[in-house]
Amino acid sequence: MKSEIDSERLPKHIAIIMDGNGRWANKRALPRVFGHKAGMETLKEILRKCSDLGIEILTVYAFSTENWNRPTDEVSYLMNLLIEYMRKELNELNKNNVKVKILGDLSPLPKGTREEVEKAVSLTENNAGIQFNIALNYGSRAEIINACKEIAEDYKEGKITKEQITDDLISSYLFTSGDVEPDLIIRTSGEKRLSNFLLWQGAYSELVFVDEMWPDFNSKHLEKAIIEFQKRDRRFGLVK
Repeated sequence: MKSEIDSERLPKHIAIIMDGNGRWANKRALPRVFGHKAGMETLKEILRKCSDLGIEILTVYAFSTENWNRPTDEVSYLMNLLIEYMRKELNELNKNNVKVKILGDLSPLPKGTREEVEKAVSLTENNAGIQFNIALNYGSRAEIINACKEIAEDYKEGKITKEQITDDLISSYLFTSGDVEPDLIIRTSGEKRLSNFLLWQGAYSELVFVDEMWPDFNSKHLEKAIIEFQKRDRRFGLVK
């Protein structure tokens, strides 16, 4: 299948909604946390595959602003799983020249989780390989609202004029500032919605929905999604 991928037309930025961990576990009569654990192994494989293919940015939806409404023990497990992932994988990420970037507000996170994440960002900030964006306590509507507040404050202080407020300026106030917008957004588990993920940045992204639960998603499924992306006729509102 890899031979079917046109290396000249790879998406520069792939974003993934990693959905289905809990249902994957439920189907196996396991606690939901087992699904999250299995999903972490999938994440390692997909990051490695994206790096091997030459993808510039991989963004994953790790924890949304709405996920705080899940059962307390599940939220606690997810926070501890992030600590475990960072401690186990950080040296390997750094060795492989991966740059870690966080999208979201870290302030509500438990101190231990926040410290491990900030350590990963600091250690890898000068790496020049694939950029690994982790959307953590992220919600696109909250991101846009926050950008509007910052723009309003800068306008009030005379730092910008009304005429300077453009698409590019708004983009520069988002968590993804400086990143190319996602060419391809993948959602696993068969659900067909964005769930408050990269609403501004994904305005012209190609969307691919796959039936596999996230723990069952693998490199072959990623390749199929990229091939599907390459079949699309991307016009960005224009007529060819």
